[in-house]
Amino acid sequence: MRNVRKFKNKVVVVTGGAHGIGQAIVEDFRKEGAVVEVIDKTPGTYFVGDIGNKETLEAFSSYVLEKHSHIDYLINNALLIMKGIDECSYEEFQYALSVGVTAPFYLTKLFKDSFNKGAVIVNISSSRDCMSQANTESYTAAKGGITALIHALMMSLRGHVRVNSISPGRINTHAHTHTGPDAYQQPSGRVGNPQDISSMVLFLCSPQASFINGENICIDGGMTKQMICHEDAGWYLEDK
Repeated sequence: MRNVRKFKNKVVVVTGGAHGIGQAIVEDFRKEGAVVEVIDKTPGTYFVGDIGNKETLEAFSSYVLEKHSHIDYLINNALLIMKGIDECSYEEFQYALSVGVTAPFYLTKLFKDSFNKGAVIVNISSSRDCMSQANTESYTAAKGGITALIHALMMSLRGHVRVNSISPGRINTHAHTHTGPDAYQQPSGRVGNPQDISSMVLFLCSPQASFINGENICIDGGMTKQMICHEDAGWYLEDK
């Protein structure tokens, strides 16, 4: 049987596509025949730039549209800094919001009139949009913002572009590998991998997901639904 590539000749834009989840998204789209344009800070054979910078976003969008004149899918994935209230400066907090919230908004604005009919935006958020550890304010605030952004964009782009987000939990990437208790504490018995997220991205961009709009999908192995009490499932709280 002939292998029909689901996204043949579709134009995909991925921010932060050089590593981890972003790299998996890029590779999987290309396997399905898509043309993928990547922007990342890491030097490479794609558009290199910092999406926390307004002029970079404008230059990148112009670059994409000069090559293709339109886009089909925008995947906002770029990684944020994670600093907390004790060490995060005003400028660092603002930068996290610029990368995590302003850039997805502004890229959407720049591409607004160039989205093909049936286009899709997928924002990569985090399960930290609804749960936290101490000293993670910059990352958590930005992820909460990008999750909330989807339903506003969905309403503004209704009838033309679908907008959804994904909130990954712990994911093993090239830079971070979670084993031992970090892994087996998960109700699913393991930590996620980039393909767990990439598969959902491609599904949300497919016709099979055409009635999913304005939704955030948490992919975390069940961790955000797990109630933890003292002496439950091997957990103990030490008295201070």
